[in-house]
Amino acid sequence: MHNIGEKIIQIRKANKWSQEDLAKKINTSRIMIGNYERNDNTPSIDVIIKLCRIFDVSVDYLLGEGRNANFDKNTIRRLEEMEKLPDSEKQKIFHYIDLIIRDYKAKKAYS
Repeated sequence: MHNIGEKIIQIRKANKWSQEDLAKKINTSRIMIGNYERNDNTPSIDVIIKLCRIFDVSVDYLLGEGRNANFDKNTIRRLEEMEKLPDSEKQKIFHYIDLIIRDYKAKKAYS
């Protein structure tokens, strides 16, 4: 949980919420949000769960720890849905992803 404050700031700003806005959404004070963001206080488990629900992210993502720490909930949902597909369909998705990555790397190399 060493970067939870940075993650809270990042997600809060991405949602264009002030500290006051976020505080109201999780029923706390702006001062506590500031404390969390500066890592002066560590949120309780209850607060972490509230933040995850409000931000629509997994606990792993918010804490920056665990198997799914780099994925938001939408990405996880997509991965879970993809896992249900037949292998032939998965291969089509992987091929398309590989093409996009290749093109991105080529643009980056030549820019």
